[in-house]
Amino acid sequence: MTVLDIRGILEHLPHRYPFLLVDRVLEIELGKRIVAIKNVTINEPYFIGHFPHLPVMPGVLQIEALAQAAGILSFQTMGRRSDAGSVYYFVGIDNARFKRPVVPGDQLRLEVEITRVARSIWKYAGRATVDGQLSAEAELMCTLREIEPASDKPGSAP
Repeated sequence: MTVLDIRGILEHLPHRYPFLLVDRVLEIELGKRIVAIKNVTINEPYFIGHFPHLPVMPGVLQIEALAQAAGILSFQTMGRRSDAGSVYYFVGIDNARFKRPVVPGDQLRLEVEITRVARSIWKYAGRATVDGQLSAEAELMCTLREIEPASDKPGSAP
């Protein structure tokens, strides 16, 4: 089993603040599953507007956190790291359910299992919990796509 701190996570995901939603990886079984955590703090930028009178982590960000954990699992399984020549996209979310609010001070436990890999599409079952209580779950589909790096020629778009 592999454990990753924030430095290892940054090597496997292109996401950065404020959109990096995985703080630590507790377990990885290559080709099978990952367990990671997201520490939810009042300093998260989305709490300013969601909701000022009762801060709640948006459910879509819980699903995004699960997808980021899935990305780490897939990159580790493939023996790859995130680079400028590829991007890992969401291609589907099915059966998403939200069971409990996630608030500042909570630690979101992200558990993702690979259910199928066909061609370049990876399917996962994801569950997010707080103190053993289910907060969100979904079936996720992602794919890795090769992209052309940005041109360094004068006059090209940044």
